[in-house]
Amino acid sequence: MARKIENPVLRAGALLFFACRRAWLTVRYGRRLQLGPGIVFKGRLVLGRGVRVSIGANCRIGKRVLITGHGQVTVGNDTLLNGCWIGCEQKVDIGSFCLISDCDIADTAFHNLPPRLRHEPPTARAVAPVRIGDNVWVGARSIVLKGVTIGDHSVVGAGTVVREDVAPRVVVAGNPAVVVKQFRDDE
Repeated sequence: MARKIENPVLRAGALLFFACRRAWLTVRYGRRLQLGPGIVFKGRLVLGRGVRVSIGANCRIGKRVLITGHGQVTVGNDTLLNGCWIGCEQKVDIGSFCLISDCDIADTAFHNLPPRLRHEPPTARAVAPVRIGDNVWVGARSIVLKGVTIGDHSVVGAGTVVREDVAPRVVVAGNPAVVVKQFRDDE
């Protein structure tokens, strides 16, 4: 949760800074970037050519967040993006109240698997959308691969490689990701 600034002068200065950063990004990226109100920028947001991004209200951008590709990235409200890289050729959806740490998320393999096609443009089989549910925590140095859905209220442990869907309310860890904990309804 963001720390509330008690001093009214400092608070006004912080709000002005974030408004200026928001205005600069809106001018720089134009209609490819839609920003909700109340976004806090403690790091940089960098978009590659062609990608379209929509970030919800009250999100926080920490460290350097790089988003590349030619697809559509949608981020829900109150989500923290902290030093992550998102490669999007088709669609990446990140829910609300998520914690996305220093990780990689890609909806594409960027190349074809068969040897004779590796140097050709990616086929449809090399791309599949990624969906990250609400209140998901993706740990540092994790990799979320194409076609994966991560269920609501789940945790992806640090360094985990996620190549298959993750059920809601679980903790996964390892390479490949395996369930190491199931949350009870009262947790």
